[in-house]
Amino acid sequence: MGALCTPAPPAHAVPGPQGRSVSALLTDLQQRYRAAEEATETYNATEEKLKEQRARAAELNRRLNRARASLRDSRGDAGRFARQQYQGATGLSPYVRLLLARDPQHALDQGHVIQRVAAGRAATIQRLTGGERRAAELADAARRALAAQSALADRQKKQRDEVGGQLKEVHELLAALTPDQLAAVRAAEEAGTARAQEEFVASGALGGSPATRPPSRRGGKALDFAVRQIGLPYRWGAEGPDAYDCSGLTYEAWRHAGRAIPRTSQEQWAKLRRVPLSKLRPGDVVVYFPKATHVALYLGDGMVVQAPRPGARVKVSPIAANPVLGAVRPDPGSRPMRGYTPPKLPEGATSGSGSDLGYSGDQAPGATDSR
Repeated sequence: MGALCTPAPPAHAVPGPQGRSVSALLTDLQQRYRAAEEATETYNATEEKLKEQRARAAELNRRLNRARASLRDSRGDAGRFARQQYQGATGLSPYVRLLLARDPQHALDQGHVIQRVAAGRAATIQRLTGGERRAAELADAARRALAAQSALADRQKKQRDEVGGQLKEVHELLAALTPDQLAAVRAAEEAGTARAQEEFVASGALGGSPATRPPSRRGGKALDFAVRQIGLPYRWGAEGPDAYDCSGLTYEAWRHAGRAIPRTSQEQWAKLRRVPLSKLRPGDVVVYFPKATHVALYLGDGMVVQAPRPGARVKVSPIAANPVLGAVRPDPGSRPMRGYTPPKLPEGATSGSGSDLGYSGDQAPGATDSR
């Protein structure tokens, strides 16, 4: 939602539901948003594992089908040899044929052929037994892969229900607010973000002149992509093209830049190269909260592009809008661009960027794709 046109009343002048103060209400809302995002990232992690497990199960089934086809061929060869052996059971042995032959050398040549045929039969039998064992192993592995896939799907359903429950609680709490109360909470959050940003910049954490530090070529492409998504809605578990969650935005931005990065915020923090905040350059991924449950893309000059939370849209925000944990760089070995020009932001992209409270009608829980 955008900010209301009328000035918000002072936070202390508007009591919250059940007599709670606006600051207590804001804290409650922020905690609920954070819990929902933690549940979302857990859901996303399970989704990634489920994709990997589906791919593994599919590959095992392909290998099993090939093994069974090879086994059928080996059984056919073995059956043919068995029929030949039965049909020739009453004939003379190769040794006797050699003794009775008028041309011993020709008989010896035939003996080599017989030996090669015997060796071929032995190889076929060995291939048959080995094929049976391999097919049995692959069948067992395929069954276990399918069971693991089913367990992951069940876990994901529970996590999806948990996210839905968290978002429902947020929506119900917001729905209980009057317009004046909502405006007061919004104003309190914006004021808190402004204070946090001022303190963060004054601390020197970003180093000197962060706005002039150019990105890498890929970092610039990732940032350009993220900027083009400004205004699209947040939706948990989404990675475009019509909606994003926080890590879905950073993941897709870097994918479009030609660099594959992990899908979830925790994996991005755990597996990508960490960089000091004083060395931040546009395109780097800024990570938030102690459990690394939120991410954004650094824009420069102390600002980020992010998919903030349910009910909000992709936007430009102060880097300190959430508690910063650190930053990672998907392409640590790349050089900064020369002659970098920052992307042009949509009109009004930096105005009113402090607050993300509230749902629009099409973003309320139950109105969106439940995945």
